[in-house]
Amino acid sequence: MDMFSNFAVQDLLAFLEQGGPAIWAIGALSVITVALILWKIWRLMLLGAWAGQRAERAVELWQSDRPEEAMTIVAKGGGLRAQVVRAAFAARQDPSLSDAHAREETGRVARQLLTKARAGLRALELIASVAPLIGLLGTVLGMISAFQALQAAGAQADPATLAGGIWEALLTTAAGMAVAIPASTALTWFESIADRIQGDMEDAATRIFTHSPAAAMPFVDAA
Repeated sequence: MDMFSNFAVQDLLAFLEQGGPAIWAIGALSVITVALILWKIWRLMLLGAWAGQRAERAVELWQSDRPEEAMTIVAKGGGLRAQVVRAAFAARQDPSLSDAHAREETGRVARQLLTKARAGLRALELIASVAPLIGLLGTVLGMISAFQALQAAGAQADPATLAGGIWEALLTTAAGMAVAIPASTALTWFESIADRIQGDMEDAATRIFTHSPAAAMPFVDAA
């Protein structure tokens, strides 16, 4: 087992040496990408990004003129959607807030929660954009070195040597794309989750503010 591990380490080091500085930079970006993706999944789980049943049930109870039960369901804990529903209930029931101010307060809470849901996405977007460029830069530098070697060899240039230099230069482009593709895929997935959360929040808030249960405290319009 140790022998295979040693071979794997040696192959990895040889690959990094062939690619030059660009491949080392791309290797660092690959580690950061994996860490970001795992952290983001863990973070979304803690935020309850996939937990929407409680919020939906609370809104249904609110629309069924059972506000006390609705507020009890989201009184403690819950995911992102439940927190927005709780904020909407509190603003809706606050007699000191007009309808416009209550909506604005709910929107403020929703924006804060969406900011948490989108944390880390800019870093993934940057990696998806930069990794291919670093790979291309490494390829260009490698091609320059290969053609310089060809020029120095003159008429005695070996095509096999030139071909070897070219494929080594192309390693960085392939490595950059290998990092950018999963980073871009994960970015799209996380953005779709955030967009779905935002849509659910807007839907829940609209349903709460367009329905006034009989037992709910009425608004006091400042106007």
